[in-house]
Amino acid sequence: MINFYDENTLFSYAGKRKFAKKQIKTLLEMESKETGDLCFIFCTDDFLLDINKKYLEHDYYTDVITFDYTVDNTVSGDIFISVERVEENAREFGVSFNHELCRVMYHGVLHLCGYKDESEDEERTMREKEDFYLKTLSTIQ
Repeated sequence: MINFYDENTLFSYAGKRKFAKKQIKTLLEMESKETGDLCFIFCTDDFLLDINKKYLEHDYYTDVITFDYTVDNTVSGDIFISVERVEENAREFGVSFNHELCRVMYHGVLHLCGYKDESEDEERTMREKEDFYLKTLSTIQ
């Protein structure tokens, strides 16, 4: 089951949930994974900064933090997304908010699929996967 929550922000994902669920399920199928329990939590910069400090001991803003509860081939987890970071990244990269939001959502799901981005090679692979799914899944209706 895929769920969407709002934590401390006025952001609403209500009109796009069905579309997003279909995209995420398709991404997981293409990665040969089963859909478990996924929660996307949209929040503020400060909310995510607190999580980053408390659980990861990092003192900086980020756009997404993923907590992995995957068991075997069934992908489950909590994906926290800073709406403010997504807005800023969209401006910086010259893309729409929705494009950047999809990228960040896919990024979180790809982490749950086992992809990492700690080394240059891992980061390059992650970006290639994000770009592939941005292009591929945009055609899903």
